[in-house]
Amino acid sequence: MAVSDAGRWYVVKIGGELVAPGRLAGLAEAIRAFREGGVKVAIVHGGGPQATELTRRLGLEPRQIAGRRVTDEQVLRVMKQALAGEVSVDLAALLRAEGVRVLALHGVSGGLIDGVKRPPRVIAGGPPEPVDLGFVGDVTGVNVELLEHLAAGGWVPAIASIAGDAQGGVWNINADTVATRVAAELRAARLLLVSGVPGVLRDPRDPSTRIGRLTPAETQRLIDEGVISGGMIPKVTEALRGLEAGIEAVHVCGAAPGQVLAEVRAPGSAGTVFAAA
Repeated sequence: MAVSDAGRWYVVKIGGELVAPGRLAGLAEAIRAFREGGVKVAIVHGGGPQATELTRRLGLEPRQIAGRRVTDEQVLRVMKQALAGEVSVDLAALLRAEGVRVLALHGVSGGLIDGVKRPPRVIAGGPPEPVDLGFVGDVTGVNVELLEHLAAGGWVPAIASIAGDAQGGVWNINADTVATRVAAELRAARLLLVSGVPGVLRDPRDPSTRIGRLTPAETQRLIDEGVISGGMIPKVTEALRGLEAGIEAVHVCGAAPGQVLAEVRAPGSAGTVFAAA
């Protein structure tokens, strides 16, 4: 990491597929190194696989449009149980075992992430007409003071991507979206979107097709051509929004040992880095 990043924030988003025994050692290695270098770290996590599994166990069929989960009232209950329950607890336990001082939270607690219902809108990679995703929200505020307070105490907050509002509403929000807004509000030096794939791939079945660097124009072209599809669309869309919001570097990378650290030290070498031009 750059020496100049000391005292600044890195925001790390992880997918629920990584919250399993043996899958977080590489991420924990990176977080420990960041903290030793004086960098403040916040984690934002999803829980898609766990939520999908629980949805099906309850006899419901998950619905997604262009990688975005449709959240009706029943699915919202599932998201609360999966993200703020199972995934949050397991993530805290696994990172604690790796020597990370993690504090598991969700966005409703302490007004950490405020949200509002997302109006129907056209979704990149989806149908041409506006889509109503149900109890899905947009971030309207981040409690920066609380996050700074936790970092000053040596804690790494791990935030489940569920938001609230002053009227008692609860909203499911894509974890990449939450991570982007948190990083923007913290004026983060880096946003790391970490998942089970080593970056944006031209061929999803072949890690050797990883693209090291992308501009907004190149990214849109790959979406239009269908090279970037499914769940990767919201990830890269948020990466571009992160650039627009002033985040200095946005990376998509995997979580294998050494991978996150290598990508931070040499952007584009172990993942995909998004650049403004």
